[in-house]
Amino acid sequence: MFNDEICLKAIEARDKAFDGKFYYGVITTGVYCKPSCSSRPALPENMRFFETCDEAERQDLRPCKKCNPRDHNGLVDVADYIERHADEKITLDDLSEVSGLSPHHIQRKFKAAYGVSPKEYQNGLRLERLKTSLKEGDDISGAIYEAGYGSSSRVYEQIDGRIGMTPKAYREGGKGEEISYAIRKCSLGLIIMAATDRGVCMIHFGDKRDELINQLKSEYPNAALVETPPSSDDHLNEWIEAFERHISHGAARPDIPLHLNGTAFQIKVWRFLMSVKPGEVLSYKEQAERMGIPKAVRAVASANARNNIGVLVPCHRILRGDGSLGGFRWRLDRKRALIDTERRMVK
Repeated sequence: MFNDEICLKAIEARDKAFDGKFYYGVITTGVYCKPSCSSRPALPENMRFFETCDEAERQDLRPCKKCNPRDHNGLVDVADYIERHADEKITLDDLSEVSGLSPHHIQRKFKAAYGVSPKEYQNGLRLERLKTSLKEGDDISGAIYEAGYGSSSRVYEQIDGRIGMTPKAYREGGKGEEISYAIRKCSLGLIIMAATDRGVCMIHFGDKRDELINQLKSEYPNAALVETPPSSDDHLNEWIEAFERHISHGAARPDIPLHLNGTAFQIKVWRFLMSVKPGEVLSYKEQAERMGIPKAVRAVASANARNNIGVLVPCHRILRGDGSLGGFRWRLDRKRALIDTERRMVK
């Protein structure tokens, strides 16, 4: 059970992520609700917290007619169970037991809600744990075991190249890998473009050269970073020139190979972003709906924020539901400039 402070914050934010994880009752009204209930919050001293609906009803509280707390989406329990047991073998029967849903229903509905199957969701969590452990310097075999992979050979089968290099190289911060990069001036300030032998893995904007280099080093601290001089005939110079023509002068999107590093869900989100047309903007909710996962708005927004390839993976085309700019890791004035330029292009 969460402590009172966490519960009160969840209720204040009407956070749907806590629905099904606890319920709150109001002793002055005799009603209990989901944390996301739209009713006006009661005074904290009049609230009581419960883990289940049954606990609340044993205290003579009745379910709120507005939020209907007993109408709980069992998929939340499924996702929560997978997150807590990502390093273990999980079957559909296990998920059925914890959620009360049939295995067939879980498989079909979970993919509709989250965009990936329960197995793919688990693999994505394992991959994130593996990447974190390797970056923190854990022993390779230990990191593989702790992440839930049965053997090192299974790692290569399951990660499908999504960390862009071998676990050993990633654990060592890209040691043994060569990444070319270039920093140039563009209409949005400074830009760093970096690429592995598979394609561009980073496009960041900034104001200071050192900051951009530090961002690249943070992701690959031990890789062999090779700067490409302006006079070189390397592909990076051609790509940056084509990129600048695209963002500043309305030229067609350059055909630049991309090296996407992320979980299956993140890559699914980024590939969708690449289908959003220039000049078009969507809300996070609309993005999730178009992807066929309307209940995964927060997960979609989080994946957008993890995008490392600015513009070519156009996360700037996603706004808040009220039409405001929302977030952008490279500053909101750049986001506004990109949107305005694209709108002029399509007129």
